[in-house]
Amino acid sequence: MQDINTEVHKAYEIIKEGGIILYPTDTVWGIGCDATNPEAIAKIYKLKQREETKSMIVLVNGERMIYNVFKEIPEVAWQIIDLSEKPTTLILDHPRNVAKNIIADDDTLAVRLVKEPFCYKLLERMKNPLVSTSANISGEPTPKSFKEISPEIIKGVDYVVNLHREKICQNPSTIIKLTNDSQVKIIRK
Repeated sequence: MQDINTEVHKAYEIIKEGGIILYPTDTVWGIGCDATNPEAIAKIYKLKQREETKSMIVLVNGERMIYNVFKEIPEVAWQIIDLSEKPTTLILDHPRNVAKNIIADDDTLAVRLVKEPFCYKLLERMKNPLVSTSANISGEPTPKSFKEISPEIIKGVDYVVNLHREKICQNPSTIIKLTNDSQVKIIRK
C-alpha cells in the first residue's frame, strides 16, 4: 500500500502543476491529466497526434464526482454500472465543470467509474475527474502492457507511474452511449 500512496503523491504533484502522466487503469495504460485543465488536455492531444474533435474519457471515483460532471444521469446508467462485470465507460449528455476541449461536439462526455486502487486514490486526492486515453499515438494499436508503450509516449509525459508494469490487459472498456431521452447504443463491447 505504501507504494500506491507514494505514487499517488508523485502523480498528484505533477497533475496539480498542469502536467500529464502515464498510469495504469482498470483496463489499459492511460495518459491522463486534470479534466478541468484545458492546457494539460491540449498537451495530451498533441502527444497522441490526435484531433481535438476526438474526445477522450474521464475517470471518476464515485457518485459525488459523477454528479459534479453531469447534472442529469439516466437511471439506466446506474443499472449498467451495478450489473457490469467488466469496466464500462458511459457516454452521457451535457457535461459541466470540465474543460471545454474534452467535451465532444455533440455535447457528450465519456465517463468511467474506477475500481483500480491507484486511480481511485488519485481521484480522491485530486477532487476532479482524471482524463484517460490509451497510451498510444492516434491510429496505432492500443498497448496491452507497459512494455508495448512506444518510447515517444513515455518520453512525452511528465511522469510515469511506477506500478503494475507487468500487468497485461486484453481489453479496453465496454463503451455505451446513453442519452437523457433514454436511448442506449453500444459503441464497443
